[in-house]
Order: sequence, then structure tokens, then C-alpha cells
Amino acid sequence: MRRNIVVIGGGVVGLASALALARAGWTVRLVDGDPDRGAASWGNAGHIAIEQVTPLASWATVRSLPRRRFGAGGAVSLPPAAWRHWLPFGLRLLGAARPSVFARGQAALSGLLGEAMPAWQRLSASLDTPDLLREHGHIVAWSSAASAGAGRRSWAAADIGTAAFRDATPAELLHLPGAAVAGAIRFTNTAQIADLGALDRALRAALVAAGGTILPGRATLHLAGGEARLAVDGVALADAEQLLVTAGVASGRLLAPLGHRVPIIAERGYHVRATDHDWPTDLPPLVFEDRSMIVTRYAGCVQAASFVEFAGIDTPPDPAKWERLEAHIAALRLPLRPPFTRWTGARPTLPDYLPAIGRSARAGNLLYAFGHQHLGLTLAAITGERVAALAEGHSAAIDLAPFGLQRFDA
Repeated sequence: MRRNIVVIGGGVVGLASALALARAGWTVRLVDGDPDRGAASWGNAGHIAIEQVTPLASWATVRSLPRRRFGAGGAVSLPPAAWRHWLPFGLRLLGAARPSVFARGQAALSGLLGEAMPAWQRLSASLDTPDLLREHGHIVAWSSAASAGAGRRSWAAADIGTAAFRDATPAELLHLPGAAVAGAIRFTNTAQIADLGALDRALRAALVAAGGTILPGRATLHLAGGEARLAVDGVALADAEQLLVTAGVASGRLLAPLGHRVPIIAERGYHVRATDHDWPTDLPPLVFEDRSMIVTRYAGCVQAASFVEFAGIDTPPDPAKWERLEAHIAALRLPLRPPFTRWTGARPTLPDYLPAIGRSARAGNLLYAFGHQHLGLTLAAITGERVAALAEGHSAAIDLAPFGLQRFDA
């Protein structure tokens, strides 16, 4: 078997996969076209969300859409100017929400998420970055007794896989910053990444230490003789034997010349960050569920993140989203003070809310791992392990068939 592979995409899934391949003995080059770290990998909430077993492509999601619209005070935005992106995606989502399709997707996602935490523990232990992975759970809070009761009942009835939660103690409730909450639950075995920048640096350093090379530039692909051929900034990499596409939301454009029709959308999130704050140092990620907002303390700031905006990769950001976040911070009397740093990034989302992981049926030398939607950070470590096993031709400990791109061929 040829042991030379080029990984296209330097987000957290790409880096974890490249590192797993390098440690398995492959000669690895990683092509990174995101020098400014603008991808969702580096602006997420830092939450290892093993509890999110239920795919968002569900009838429950569809039924809740009217009250969750941004215009109605919710977190879901369908910009009219971007209808060419979200309308066909939404029609496919309706198909994926059919009970039989949803059940298969939930079973598949449960298998991946069940291995996500052990994989992160292995990866974190192998990096020279102490305390990068904090296994202190997370907290979900509500602002009214009615929403607290409904929210807790919903979580009690949900499939949360290997996760577990309990009621927050009175002491924990008193420790929450800002306005008093009416109720909260604490997940006891989820985790967070303490510093996304440190994670990026640690993965890159480990990849180089394992013999990998990182190349800046923009990748393009074409098909020749049944195999994918790669160019970086227009220059062919003739010695690129095996290829792995981990380019996030750009993966659809990248794979189109090979004949893959990938119905991926830029599901954009927004965050604001404050460096002037009085946030408790020991508080894990805090979700204000009735405001669809998660607040995370990182090494140098506190971040508040929210929103699900279905648009194109290049759709201009909407300042009203940042303004809504800042209004939530003020209404909750959170101890975060301006000026705030504003960011938006595109989650790579497929209409069934499952990632795409597998080997191309159109190019024999190409593998792919992208489309992890809200779970890119959560699933990065296990995806890297599974991709390395797939490249090696090992038997899959997790069935990857449900994640193949062939599911969109019909």
C-alpha cells in the first residue's frame, strides 16, 4: 500500500486526522488554506458535546422552527437573500427527518459519540499541553420556572448516549454569574477544550514532530484515470498518492470536479468575546438554553456564542446577530464588559446532520472526513482514529457506511 497522503484542510478534524495518520507511519502533508484561522474549528464553544446524540434533522426540529426564528426572538435565521442555499437544503432535511431515516442516523451518530470522549482522552494525553482537556462537565440553565421544568423533562426523555446529568446543587446555582436562574442541570461527564489556540498549536507541533509537513495554499482537485489529482495554488503535486479531504464547508466545492454532489451548507454561528470580565475561573461551559446561548471561559477571554444561520460561504455577516448576543449579555447581567471582539464562522452541515466519512467511489485514492456540523470539535479525535484505520484497511470498529457520500446519490 502507498504510504504517502496529503490532507486538505487544517481545521481540527484535518489536524487530528493528519496526526493519526502520521503516527500510524504515513508520510503526511497537510494543505492549509486558512492562515487566519477563520474556520468554525477556531471559533466554537469548546464543548465536547457527547450528549448531542439526536440528529437535528428531525420532525421535532421542523415543528419548532416557527418559534425559533430569529425574527421571533429565536436563534434560527433563514436570510431571504440566501434562499438559493437554504431552500434545497431544507427540502433534503425534510427527507432526512422521516422516522426511518432519522432512526438510522441516530444509531449511527450514537456509535461515533459513544467513542468520542475516550478518543479525546487518548489524544489529549499524547499532546504536550497539560490541562487542555477539562473533564468538568457543563451546565444548562433556564431563566424561568416554566422553562426549567420543561427543559429538564426534555433532557430526561432525550437519548444522551454515554452522558449523564443531575440537578444543580444550591451552591452551584449561587455560583452562577449574572441574574439568578430559576433552575439548572449539570452534566457530569462531558468536557471542554480550555484553549482553542493552544489546541491548534499543540496539534500542529505534534504533527511536525511525527514527521508531517504543513503547506499553506489553496487546493484544487480534478479527476484523471480514476484517481484524484491535486494542485496547490495552481501547481500540481504530482507525487500526491493518497488524498484526504477535510476542508469543512469548502469540501463540496473541492469535490465537485470529481463528480461528487455534496449538499453541504454554511450553517453559520456567531460569537462575541470579552477580555474584561469577572467570570469564575472554575465554571464549565454554561448554556442559557432559553436564549440558545453558550458561554465559555477560555484562557484569555470569555466567549458567548449562538445562532444557526443558513447561508452561503461568502454571505456577509449580519450585525444584528452580534447585537442580539450583546443584548442577552446585558439582560442576564453577565460580568462581561465591552469592547467585544466579534466573529462569525461556518459550520459544515449536511442535511441529515451526519458527517461524511469514507472512501470515494469516484476516485480510488481519495478519502474524506467533513460535515461534522455542531460536532466538529467533539468528533475530531474519533474521526482521526477512524480515518487512519480506514486508510490502513483495518476492519472498522464503528460502521462507517451510514456516513458515506453515496447516501446523497439518490
